[in-house]
Amino acid sequence: MRLTFTIQRLNPEVESRPHDEDYRLEVSRGMTVLEALIRIKHEQDATLAMRYSCRSAICGSCAMEINGSEKLACRTSVRKEWERHGVITVAPLRNLPVIKDLVVDMTTFWGKVRTVTPWLSSPPQALAETTGPMRLLPGSYQFHNVDACILCGACVAACTAHEVSRGFLGPAALAKADRFVSDPRESAQAKRWRLLQLEKDNGIWDCTRCNFCVQVCPKDVKPMEAIIRLRRAAIAAGLDRTGGARHITGFTDLVRHEGRLNEALMPLKILRFSLRRLLHVIPLGIRMFLKGKVPNPFAPPIEGISQVRAVFDAFLTTGRPGR
Repeated sequence: MRLTFTIQRLNPEVESRPHDEDYRLEVSRGMTVLEALIRIKHEQDATLAMRYSCRSAICGSCAMEINGSEKLACRTSVRKEWERHGVITVAPLRNLPVIKDLVVDMTTFWGKVRTVTPWLSSPPQALAETTGPMRLLPGSYQFHNVDACILCGACVAACTAHEVSRGFLGPAALAKADRFVSDPRESAQAKRWRLLQLEKDNGIWDCTRCNFCVQVCPKDVKPMEAIIRLRRAAIAAGLDRTGGARHITGFTDLVRHEGRLNEALMPLKILRFSLRRLLHVIPLGIRMFLKGKVPNPFAPPIEGISQVRAVFDAFLTTGRPGR
């Protein structure tokens, strides 16, 4: 079967905007997109630039955008892509500068991974007191598969928060941070220090929970869930003064007290005593009132409020929702 591959090309040294080029190729059963690209490079256009290495979905080098979604070219079937989309389009990863064609500059990506200190950072005196090797005993930890990350960059390319805020640490770096916060060899002091750094701007509270990073991850790392675990750890450590933390704790308090979300009180829970910001949301409050979004403060509690509070009480007592 002979198919057309549309590849986005860009050589920043001689052009300012990318353009598409079509290549016709005879494909065989079981051929991957990477195999097709290698044949195109060897047989039709030697100037085509791309990265690849292991060809076994281990190194992550061949991550690229295929038919609008971030994938590893070495594990993406040409036939399946054609059957599903009717076309084969290939482009470089989004949200990262293009060096040439399908090759992107990973410098900022690696820099953000280094920012989260991806190694044990217990104080020297704690390490000095350790006799023998530091061991992870079975059952003493749970990394939730974040250690399976191959740092391919697919999650960052798919991240909507990173798309509008390039300073955002990104799913891969935060998932890596979660791995060390979960490590039992890390001291409590070091874990708190990590969380203090991660709760700042461009950290854990900037994630919009779009779930795209989970959808495109080739290793089922689930970075968004790692970010949620970091948020929970920060709140449990008493780091609840940021707007994101106040949103969560305020939401929970309102539902526990009233059995539903009171949208009129929610801004007050988040902004607290910031008079300037409260004045800023007053027009929003007026519009909410006119649209009927402000609950009657004198209305009786909702039916079944006792059951709602029982669920919260059971969770606080056992650490998991009651049945």
